[in-house]
Amino acid sequence: MKWKRCITFLGTAIASLLLVIGANLLKPTPVQANTNLRVSAATSLKDVMADIEPLYQKKNPSVTLTFNFGAAGALLQQIEQGAPADIFISAANQQMDILQKKGDLLPGTCSNLAYNRLVLITAKGSTNVTSFASLKHSAVKRIAIGEPRSSPAGQYAEQVLKNLTLWEAVKPKLVYANTVRQILASVESGNVDAGFVYFTDAKISDKVKMVATANESTHSPIVYPMAVLKASKQPTPAKAFVRYLSGHEARSILRKYGFIVR
Repeated sequence: MKWKRCITFLGTAIASLLLVIGANLLKPTPVQANTNLRVSAATSLKDVMADIEPLYQKKNPSVTLTFNFGAAGALLQQIEQGAPADIFISAANQQMDILQKKGDLLPGTCSNLAYNRLVLITAKGSTNVTSFASLKHSAVKRIAIGEPRSSPAGQYAEQVLKNLTLWEAVKPKLVYANTVRQILASVESGNVDAGFVYFTDAKISDKVKMVATANESTHSPIVYPMAVLKASKQPTPAKAFVRYLSGHEARSILRKYGFIVR
């Protein structure tokens, strides 16, 4: 009879063990306590993201947003070289298209965040620059634009100058910068006579004035595409943040800073 008791005890033990295992399998997988989302974004979005970050983190306290701002071309190069990033927001389609063709974007996550305008600025007290055509005048010595090889703002500026047949005349005067914020600072300080920046950058400064806005027909559309990168180790929270950026709260902030939201 002992062997029967042993079998009964063994059966009860096994049944109890299976119940424990089953209960653990049925438990929901715990959500990661803290998520750090790394966002590589165009420099011209710096102020917008400074407003968005605390609002998003208030609603999502377990998510930390880490931003890497720079020229879209430089950010693309970093991503291609393996720099960690979950989300990419460019200031032109070109860089996003390169990643799309290489299969580096998470399918279904690419969309347009906003649009912008390109403007010619000068220091508030300056009278030498009054239009695009005035850039040819001998009194205008230095004109700042983004480096066209890495900065979408520089590419747009080059397109405008060429379409207005001003490129050859002003080319010797050009001073190249890595980002639009560097151009803005150069104009504010008087180190250059004029500069090409986005409307949203000129809008935040009380030391410069906008003397001309480029016609949209003279340059490629100034669009800010965004997408989740396929290499992201946390695609679910990354997609959630991208959705938030397309929502009413984020769009209101974009409009506040002068971005065009369609």
